[in-house]
Amino acid sequence: MLTLQAIEAAVPRIEQYVHRTPMVRSATLSSEFDRNMYLKLELFQKTGSFKPRGAFNQILGLDGLADAQGVVGFSGGNFAQGVSYAGGLLGLEVRIFMPEFTPSNYVDGTRSYGADVRLLPNMRECMAQAEASLAEGFLNVHPYDSQDMMAGNGTLGLEIMADVADASDVFVSIGGGGLLGGVATAIKALSPRTRLWGVETEGAETMTAALAAGHVVDVQTTSLARTLAPPNVSADALEIAQQTLEEVVLVSDGDAFESLEFLLERAKVLTELAASCTLSAARARRDQLGDDVVLILCGGNVSVADVCDMRLKFS
Repeated sequence: MLTLQAIEAAVPRIEQYVHRTPMVRSATLSSEFDRNMYLKLELFQKTGSFKPRGAFNQILGLDGLADAQGVVGFSGGNFAQGVSYAGGLLGLEVRIFMPEFTPSNYVDGTRSYGADVRLLPNMRECMAQAEASLAEGFLNVHPYDSQDMMAGNGTLGLEIMADVADASDVFVSIGGGGLLGGVATAIKALSPRTRLWGVETEGAETMTAALAAGHVVDVQTTSLARTLAPPNVSADALEIAQQTLEEVVLVSDGDAFESLEFLLERAKVLTELAASCTLSAARARRDQLGDDVVLILCGGNVSVADVCDMRLKFS
């Protein structure tokens, strides 16, 4: 199981490659909630999301890296860019399989960092082809089901506790659980009293389904929050969620978009639905919150075209 020591060990390994992202107190939200509301602006991380933290830690921890053909992975967006960026800086060949329906800004961004991007009809084929690339001498990196990925992501949790040591509540969105696993492990080890709230959008309920079943299950995802839409969570993430979460709060895509607009207009940051959903969840649980609440805004890789399409859909 992931430990605080593994997360702390990731800091010197990756710190030269990633940003220590800002933590800001939102006066507008603090007034609305009548308590201190903080935004962890991880969307200002390299490549626009938290993924480089785990990508660097995972790649640098691989056995046989010096003799490998390169690294290979699959992704619907943010992890692809994180791995491509990391591989480029480390001088590695990077092959990424992405589903054909991936928005063009994710594909273009991944290619801009130097990856060989190959598009396939769906995520399951991407996963299969990534596995097949191992026979060519590539080493596999996973977007969430990796202890090293979680440990790198957990450095974000260390930063939260350094900036808001008395945090009463932290809201973190859940895709495959790689962010949750790292952040929850770090925060609970340093501050057991801090409550952790997981957030999913309706139609991307992988952790909700796993918690209900008591084991990992595959889910057919339909949410517009694409970066919250892997087919399942990892077994490690499920175990950590069972031990640390107050609840997984479900919010609609429409509510997440309303929060996206609010954050753009009032906080002047443009987030993904996968990040703005944390504000929607906090609003849904406002009566249960303590005095110092942190919302992790984990990514901002959304195109203007997608924002316009969503505006039409939810108007």
